[in-house]
Amino acid sequence: MAKAKQIFFCRECGYESSKWLGQCPGCRQWDTFVEEPVSRKNGSGKAAGTRSGLSAGGRKPELLAEVNTKENPRILTGIGELDRVLGGGIVIGGLVLVGGDPGIGKSTLLLQMCGKLSASQVKVLYISGEESLRQIKMRAERLGIFAGSLLLFSETNLDTIEDTIEQERPSVVIIDSIQTMFREDISSAPGSVSQVRETTATLLQLSKSLGISIFIVGHVTKEGVVAGPRVLEHMVDTVLYFEGDNGAVYRILRAVKNRFGSTNEIGVFEMKGDGLREVANPSEYMLQGKPENEAGSIISCSIEGTRPILIEVQALICRTSFNLPRRTAAGADYNRVNLLMAVVEKRLGVSMGDCDAYINVAGGIRINEPALDLALVAAIISSYRNKPLDEKVIIFGEVGLTGEVRAVSQAEQRVAEAAKLGYEACILPYANISSLQKERHKKIRLSGIKSIRELLNYI
Repeated sequence: MAKAKQIFFCRECGYESSKWLGQCPGCRQWDTFVEEPVSRKNGSGKAAGTRSGLSAGGRKPELLAEVNTKENPRILTGIGELDRVLGGGIVIGGLVLVGGDPGIGKSTLLLQMCGKLSASQVKVLYISGEESLRQIKMRAERLGIFAGSLLLFSETNLDTIEDTIEQERPSVVIIDSIQTMFREDISSAPGSVSQVRETTATLLQLSKSLGISIFIVGHVTKEGVVAGPRVLEHMVDTVLYFEGDNGAVYRILRAVKNRFGSTNEIGVFEMKGDGLREVANPSEYMLQGKPENEAGSIISCSIEGTRPILIEVQALICRTSFNLPRRTAAGADYNRVNLLMAVVEKRLGVSMGDCDAYINVAGGIRINEPALDLALVAAIISSYRNKPLDEKVIIFGEVGLTGEVRAVSQAEQRVAEAAKLGYEACILPYANISSLQKERHKKIRLSGIKSIRELLNYI
């Protein structure tokens, strides 16, 4: 027998090559090529088992002016935080990829969603390649899910799954997980580049042609990205990531790609013994356990999509006994922290070259927004001078290299959130003062500053 033809794929972007390459010409990443066998062909030259394209069935190109733009109603999951991240609910015919660390709660969230959908008379098919039907039933009972109309199926052969979906015609399908599925016409092992790519392509064709919403669970690598070729994220309509520490009770669901909604929205959940529960007020939740009258602890406000969230920024500046001081940042960008410390040293004449610096955003949430700059600077100065800031003060604003404080977006919502939680004063960029409706914020004192030098008056 002739030797099966082999081809090399890039794990990151799916670039194909007939030989191994050290650097991928597509994504410029090093050591990402893996060898995979080419799927066998049938007499027509197509890969065996492949289906026709999305335009099958005699459909023809249409004029742009004649395309119907009326959006079909979305399917509400019954979980408000999940609906928020999806952009208002499940889009009919959408393909959603859900990624996250093992044990973070991906399967738990999707099973809870299936239970609520089944209770609303939505036909749901839950397909698992990792658990038996008995294991799924035991987990459903622990979560308090007793929806008798929920269909369960334990299978990894995609051809069998394809026939089952066409026969049952459910409205929503869950695939847990994509790395366990395989096609018989592809000789590589499940979870390989070829299997993941072809399996996702088949599910994409099913979702679009039959109008079925499909959720795919994907494992992640040690870098925190979905395992398999990077083209997997380009094929789906929505990519959701579950973030959080397995030892903590909080979970954050974030959309990094969404063709049907905003990618800035987040959903906050709390892990309990009976499953995940929504956190209706993330600001109050993030500030639980805040220390009183302690230096280096500052409250700031971040905007996640349309939602303002109050967070606690902590800094610890202490003398070091070593020649090279240590810099650590948890929840904030490490390079941004170093930049702000350089601005403080240059513009305020504060020498921290012999000090270790530890920065932390309490609650485990990660913030990359520039509006956090002023709070970071205030926390650094407060800890260095060992002088606490007033507990009822909130700070936000962007800091430039010359020490100026620049305006940030959605200042109105930030101030309103602070006033709602009982804060009495707000230090913000002077440029944002004119855009605020002061008559709406009579309960909170607004102090606009133009540079970080003016910040010293409040510390």
